Amino acid sequence: MTLAEKIDQDLKEAMKAREADRLSTLRMVKSAFKYAAIEKGGADAVVDDEIATTVLRKQIKQREDAAEGFEKGGRPDSALKERAEITLLSTYLPASLSPEELSALVKEAIAEVAASLGTPDSLGKAQMGAVMKAVQAKAAGRADGKSLSAEVQKLLS
Repeated sequence: MTLAEKIDQDLKEAMKAREADRLSTLRMVKSAFKYAAIEKGGADAVVDDEIATTVLRKQIKQREDAAEGFEKGGRPDSALKERAEITLLSTYLPASLSPEELSALVKEAIAEVAASLGTPDSLGKAQMGAVMKAVQAKAAGRADGKSLSAEVQKLLS
């Protein structure tokens, strides 16, 4: 079962159970999936798990920013609602990489990029883009870009 199918199934369950908050969150995600599908290949395109994971991470990031804004604006009730949505959306993401796994993945990507560029064992910050591209492909949605970038910078310096 794909991630989009799982969300559709949970959407139907939320309708039957009359869970308004869960239902509205899942509807927003389904809408975001549809927009991503249209962007990818038209109205008939299907969202695969890779794109779905990217969309979910983007939705979570939006809610984190909104919750932070609500807290700064003195609206803890709205911030709490956003945090509840983050919790729900996080259940659909694949398990995150541990710091050790992330470090090993980045080291592996650095070695591959160094080998493909024909450079010695060490790379500089100039090759960060190439390393990031390789490590993002390896991480396959199990780590966010911010933590990947921080680990690549740490190991390249």
